Amino acid sequence: MQALITTAIAVATMLAYAIPGYLTVKSKLIKPESISAFSVVLMYVCQPMLTITSFLNATYSLNFFWQMIVAFVLAGVLQFFVIIIAYLCLRKYYDKDIKYRVATVATAFGNCGFMGVPLLQAIMPETVRNNAVVLSVMFLLGLNLIGWTFASYLISGDRKFISAKKALINPAMLGLVIGLPLFICGVELPKEVFTCVELLGKMTTPLCMLILGMRLATITFKEMFCSLFQYAIVGVKQLIMPMLAMLLVWFIPIDFYIRQSLFILAAAPVASITLNFAEMLGKGQKTAANLVLLGTLLSVLTLPLMAVIMNVVPDVYMMSQ
Repeated sequence: MQALITTAIAVATMLAYAIPGYLTVKSKLIKPESISAFSVVLMYVCQPMLTITSFLNATYSLNFFWQMIVAFVLAGVLQFFVIIIAYLCLRKYYDKDIKYRVATVATAFGNCGFMGVPLLQAIMPETVRNNAVVLSVMFLLGLNLIGWTFASYLISGDRKFISAKKALINPAMLGLVIGLPLFICGVELPKEVFTCVELLGKMTTPLCMLILGMRLATITFKEMFCSLFQYAIVGVKQLIMPMLAMLLVWFIPIDFYIRQSLFILAAAPVASITLNFAEMLGKGQKTAANLVLLGTLLSVLTLPLMAVIMNVVPDVYMMSQ
């Protein structure tokens, strides 16, 4: 019950950030065509700073470094498996409507950075909280490697996106290239510099929610709430994918908090980066916006449910031994 309440409060608090974004667009203080500029700040400034901050707040050890590698591999396998299954199920419809291409990406990509980090900070024990946040970076790294390559190809239909250059040169890698050496070497930034980096990193969740609120003001509720197809995609992402994550990690000999972290990160709602990719590629923006917004709103229900399962299943398993 405590997990249910804590998660519900955390999600509701995050969604509250969307209200000012919605009101500023509805009142015409911000024009819809300006929203993409906020997305650029989010992806190219705040996201790398969040990655760097996550590394700086954690303590390096060789054992934890290997745990990070394991988490990266597991997260990559999980996301790639889900997106491939979705691709095999939906590819025959790709020529009919762009929404099927966008939906394929949405089934596997979750807001593991913008929403995953504050969720982990809210529900994980204090003793492992900082390490759990670093694991979200590894999850996000796998997402970005797939996103800037295979997922971009799926949305655009252009094979040029499947390249090592796209995989290695992107905002997520920037944060990793800077943050990882500082983490391994135990470097402490000057207080003023760290405060600046930390504040920019903490902007990710409020800014992400503000952008979602702005997008919400540009679409009709009928488009978002009256499509069974969109509910199905959200269900796959936010209910089925975390259960697959549980099956994937359950019998692997890793620390229990890593299993919990990967499970809750897999349960994160449809990623706003899905919309960012659609906007960047100029295709499927409306479908992407609908899926991101619907998934985020429904996360008020799905995330607390997943939090309860995360706590109940281990108890049942231990009782059966």
